[in-house]
Amino acid sequence: MSKLAHESAKFHVTGEAVYIDDILVNEQLLHGHVVYSPYAHAKIISYNIEEAENLEGVQCILSYKDIPGENQMGPVIHDELVLASDTVTFIGQAIFLIAAESEEIARNAEKLIKIKYKELKPILSIVDAIKSGVLIQPKRKIENGNLRKAFKKAANIIEGELKTGAQEQWYLETQIALVYPGEGKDLLVHSSTQHPSETQAIISEVLGIPKNEIEVQVRRMGGAFGGKETQANHTAAWASLLAHHTRRPVKIRLFRDDDQKMTGKRHRFLTYYKASFDKKGVISGLDLEQHTDAGAATDLTMAILERAMMHADNAYYIPNIRILGFAWFTNLPSNTAFRGFGGPQGMACIETIIDKIARQLKKDPAEIRRINFYRGEERSETPYGQIVEHNRLDIIDEQLMQSSKYIDRRDKIKQFNEKNEFIKRGIAITPVKFGISFTTSFLNQAGALVHVYKDGTILANHGGTEMGQGLHTKIQQITALEFGVSTERIKVNATSTAKVPNTSATAASAGTDLNGMAIKDAVLKLKNRIAIVVAEEFNKNIPKSKLESDEEDIIFVNDNIYDSENTTRKISFKDAVNLVYLNQVSLSATGFYKTPDIHFDREKGKGHPYFYYSFGMAVTEIELDTLTGFFKNLRTDILHDVGEPLNKRLDIGQIEGGYIQGQGWCTTEECKWDDKGNLLNHSPDTYKIPNIQDIPKDFRVQLLEGFPNSANTIRRSKTVAEPPLMLALSCWLAIKDAISAVGNHEIEPEYSLPATNEVILLSVDKIRKQLD
Repeated sequence: MSKLAHESAKFHVTGEAVYIDDILVNEQLLHGHVVYSPYAHAKIISYNIEEAENLEGVQCILSYKDIPGENQMGPVIHDELVLASDTVTFIGQAIFLIAAESEEIARNAEKLIKIKYKELKPILSIVDAIKSGVLIQPKRKIENGNLRKAFKKAANIIEGELKTGAQEQWYLETQIALVYPGEGKDLLVHSSTQHPSETQAIISEVLGIPKNEIEVQVRRMGGAFGGKETQANHTAAWASLLAHHTRRPVKIRLFRDDDQKMTGKRHRFLTYYKASFDKKGVISGLDLEQHTDAGAATDLTMAILERAMMHADNAYYIPNIRILGFAWFTNLPSNTAFRGFGGPQGMACIETIIDKIARQLKKDPAEIRRINFYRGEERSETPYGQIVEHNRLDIIDEQLMQSSKYIDRRDKIKQFNEKNEFIKRGIAITPVKFGISFTTSFLNQAGALVHVYKDGTILANHGGTEMGQGLHTKIQQITALEFGVSTERIKVNATSTAKVPNTSATAASAGTDLNGMAIKDAVLKLKNRIAIVVAEEFNKNIPKSKLESDEEDIIFVNDNIYDSENTTRKISFKDAVNLVYLNQVSLSATGFYKTPDIHFDREKGKGHPYFYYSFGMAVTEIELDTLTGFFKNLRTDILHDVGEPLNKRLDIGQIEGGYIQGQGWCTTEECKWDDKGNLLNHSPDTYKIPNIQDIPKDFRVQLLEGFPNSANTIRRSKTVAEPPLMLALSCWLAIKDAISAVGNHEIEPEYSLPATNEVILLSVDKIRKQLD
């Protein structure tokens, strides 16, 4: 069962998988279209929509004045307008909504709308935002130890800054929603959202109707990566406004270019750092200022900044540390969740520091990483006060260094570089320690609803959403394993707010952990009911001299139910279910789970925010053409901790995909804006996501064996999801290693993220100029 194929794999390959755009709708369907701002910052002086409204085929054009409820769709802080009123604050901000008989008519109507603007000066960079002094929310702080004392005693101190860039989620299915109005106020909303309950809540507020009038349903998404955690709400709210107004089905599907222009990205960061260390390279103190580009609204920025701050240590014990976090307003679309959720930006800086320490001391960075790892009782406290338990760093490091033959390859790379002037190779090993749970503690809860039918088949409902990651497949497996039946009996239903209410987003790498435990809770209730009836049945016509069956001794194995004390007493699962039905016992149960023992005090910057940590490491070797800036990923070795894997096939796929997506962020995926706030690369021909040629030529992924998670987790497994993305920092630093070889590792390269061809060539050029 640990290699069960993805439950939708066959449908994906054959084209039978139904996405929202595949849903057949009757001739009443209207096409929704969003008219958005062409300016990053401007005052709306006047507008005229009369000519557009009179175009044949246009059913309605809505402005902020037509919103029956609140003109707000901010998921945490209400600072994000559904439709702009008198001012626009970013290019892509929605102003009008058009419902028409076809997309073509809607686009022609847009051309007839006349809007007069007064352009205002925009804030477009973090540096300019800092100068403006406009924070999106108050600054945050996490502090531990005595930093002043550490710096005073330090043998060595380094200072610097690191810029990390934005990244487009680039889900294959763009933002889309299809809304059917029903009788009265009823709405059925098909939304490509990671958070159906929040989508339901936003629609409720915007339309001014109760949540019980709105059903949000998600069968599957064509990718999300965090980009549909909150910003899918926008499309759903817009489509719902149009459907509510026209009383006809409405679909809005954003065109790829519009999607990239209108939606938020991974947050850009500018981090200033100062670190102290001894002659061995052991870090004694670290002072960090993390400045992030929030965009024009809060969205999830503060939670993302918080996680970046909590992962500023990555895998390293730093006894004296201060981390300040600043989220700045800019006139760009509100930045939002992306796989890693701030973790990558936090880790990139400490990995830069480790690398710089190694170069200053003329040691292998692998050695500096190793001596700074969390380990033992004395080196186990994080900056926010949580103790790192069940630490796998040393065992992973030992196994991966050996299996990757890192030391031998490092020697061979040195020899290669000595013989080649323009082609250089580099290698790096980087770890990841990633906390698992929502840092907003109350979100760590999940619900489930499980039905058993008289034919012995089972329908599982849960609050998580399927976006290609295989969550439904793992839920299918968990349901089968807990019931002791084959997976063929299990179907996982589309996620619906009408089945499981008040759910949390499928995010924070917690989808399986939370929903799997909720499913387990529901299954245990059903098994207890079944066991009582089966035990009574086994006890019928048993002679008094024989031991009676007890419900506690009933076991479920291989589609059969037995008495563990007398296995001759047996009934098939299907027959047992019929027996339960005839005895008038319910075969439907809800399940619920909340993660225990987690808390975090934001004012103090202390707590126990994570249920457990996920660990992993990667070794990457690259070859760089220093004349063009192009590199090849020659080989990547990954060893990752997944506890007792639920599905090795899915887990390895997630690790591979996460690494490649991370490699894109670290190398080729650069978002570029002009001085007016226009995104210059908003389509697949100008925005470079990784393709098959970017995959390591030799890609070796292994799961750490023999180290199950704690007993209070779902079948002792660990999540995969986000942590592997950060393993791609090994690729980024391997490129830096190759650049450094140009100067025989005597000159520290100037470096930033992503390491585009331009960044690489400028770095190489500066080294060569210093050598001349």
